[in-house]
Amino acid sequence: MTDLVAKAAIDRRLAEIVQPTIEGLGYELVRIRLMGGRTKTLQIMADRPDGGIEVDDCARISTAVSAVLDVEDPLEDAYTLEVSSPGIDRPLTRFKDFDTWEGFEAKIETTELIDGRRRFKGTLHGTEGDEVLIEIEGDGGEPVTIGLKFEWLSDAKLVLTDELIREALRQKKDAGLIDEAQFDKIEEELSDEGAEKEE
Repeated sequence: MTDLVAKAAIDRRLAEIVQPTIEGLGYELVRIRLMGGRTKTLQIMADRPDGGIEVDDCARISTAVSAVLDVEDPLEDAYTLEVSSPGIDRPLTRFKDFDTWEGFEAKIETTELIDGRRRFKGTLHGTEGDEVLIEIEGDGGEPVTIGLKFEWLSDAKLVLTDELIREALRQKKDAGLIDEAQFDKIEEELSDEGAEKEE
């Protein structure tokens, strides 16, 4: 369990409780956060190992996790449970994420200053040893690849780009979650309506 999946001590405790249930259903825990406020919110991000989690999947996870939390009862106060997908510009919380999304743009923050900065934005170049590799713009404007130890990271997420959107759509199509014929039909119907109005 890394601090990026579960940052605070309570998050780590909750992750220990819910992770076996989530994995037992065939999903992976991406991130868990207990958010404050008048009524606390327990946010859980989960995904399929090959990506492509849907609303029905989130409902299954929510039902199973609720049952486990009712038995374990780790939270004294009332809370709202939110289960969601990581989204297209997903957080990168596990070491393997940096290999999975190699070639895509990301923003990374570190806990300590590294060469006078904490924020890095660039193209992921996978991992090497215990380091995450990212290509950033050097002092002279030239691209330079640097290694940041995974344990130094406090936050990391993908940047929403056209390439990332194309990849997300490709994954959904490969998983059979998108039927391109439906989109063609919608476009044709819209075109026909437009033609009728012009007459």
